[in-house]
Amino acid sequence: MCQSEEPGTRLGLNSPDLLVREAFLMAHDYIDYVTSGGADGSMAPAPTACTAALRHAGDELLTRFPIFFRRWPRVFQDVAENTACPMLVSILDEHFFAPVPGGRRRDLAWSAVLSVYVLAGQMALHCHERDMAAVLPQLKQHVGAYVEKVICPEIRDKGGWSGFVSRFGEKQGLERQVKAACCWTLLAFTTSIITYLLWKRMV
Repeated sequence: MCQSEEPGTRLGLNSPDLLVREAFLMAHDYIDYVTSGGADGSMAPAPTACTAALRHAGDELLTRFPIFFRRWPRVFQDVAENTACPMLVSILDEHFFAPVPGGRRRDLAWSAVLSVYVLAGQMALHCHERDMAAVLPQLKQHVGAYVEKVICPEIRDKGGWSGFVSRFGEKQGLERQVKAACCWTLLAFTTSIITYLLWKRMV
């Protein structure tokens, strides 16, 4: 099994910090959403504007760029219950939020934030389809904890999650926004990640 979340993130969905609580809610809702069949499943309506925007953005990626999703099973093929969370966090650290020279992280981009949840959803779906559903609660907590630690401090002074909703919300020109600001970035990340992981296996 994945290790439990760090002490500072145990509140999760019960955090008094609305910003953090939303981060965990998005992780829980999106993983439940993709593992229950997505838009074709029987999920209840999204509980918040953020979770609704995340669902719609993920669906739009799947519809317009299915190749992004088809490649992940190859990356995840050796994942086990005890390696799922460490592998996910490692990919996020190395490819989405790696420090730049000077020890600082790159400026926050909403497309990168979306990538965190979409990638976690693909890892969760992979585990779900291979009878490793027991790892899903740990994946939810690790994603929420990662967003709390890495993303929430940066967006706190940028209006919180409102920017995510305005970028990816269904009524905000989702197709144009996702295609222009996110999809090509995600595809580039996918290529680099797969190349890197396959190279590591060969050496």
